[in-house]
Amino acid sequence: MTAVWRWFRRGLYLAALAYLGAAAWLYFHQRDLLYFPRPLSAPVADQAFAVASQGLELHGWVINPGKRTALVYFGGNGEQVERESGFFRALLPDVSVYLLPYRGYSGNPGLPSEAALFADALKAFDAIAAKHAQVDAMGRSLGSGVAVYLAAHRPVHRLVLVTPFDSIENVAQAQYPMFPIRFLLTDKFESWRLAGTVHAPCLVLVAGDDRVIPRPNTEFLVAHMAPDPIEVVIPGAGHNSISDDARYSEAIGRFLRN
Repeated sequence: MTAVWRWFRRGLYLAALAYLGAAAWLYFHQRDLLYFPRPLSAPVADQAFAVASQGLELHGWVINPGKRTALVYFGGNGEQVERESGFFRALLPDVSVYLLPYRGYSGNPGLPSEAALFADALKAFDAIAAKHAQVDAMGRSLGSGVAVYLAAHRPVHRLVLVTPFDSIENVAQAQYPMFPIRFLLTDKFESWRLAGTVHAPCLVLVAGDDRVIPRPNTEFLVAHMAPDPIEVVIPGAGHNSISDDARYSEAIGRFLRN
């Protein structure tokens, strides 16, 4: 029995070490799992603009400059927003659309974090609002968290959320149920806590076959929004393929042209 007990304790000790090692790895690599910066995909012909934020100069592009209404777009965690220039140019010819890559993305300096992305979004809005009568915001996936934060702190006129989540914490907890994510996670993007303070009319686009953001995470966010958003579910669409469906552009165009 003594030998068996020793082996049992040794097994428990090794299992505990393995668990703590995995938890430590998650903690120290969490931003590598959340942000996927990519280099500039190709030169962009549209007009360039820049935003100064926390000592950095972030560069982006404005589509259809000089319009009365503006839209600022926040992309997903691995998205190269410059690829959306053709889409917005064709869909919203009467709207100035601002594409600002996150810090660390598409050649911009710095490293992404929740606090940094929020600060950059506020700076971008203030610069854009000085040139336009009204500013709408649109966020996709990770960008939905940035867009909700912006709409909670600035007078965003209309808000579009594509495949949004309630919080990164809740999504991550479902993916790593063995770990106390709330104590490990630094960048939580708790959109549901801010949703009730957003008063802009909102369009929520949901991918019917989303394997990245579970439907309950989206619905929990929607349940905290007031007024109730317009919710459009695109059956069969995936998290990354939702924009390939014609109903995606139709819903956005219909909402932002009103």
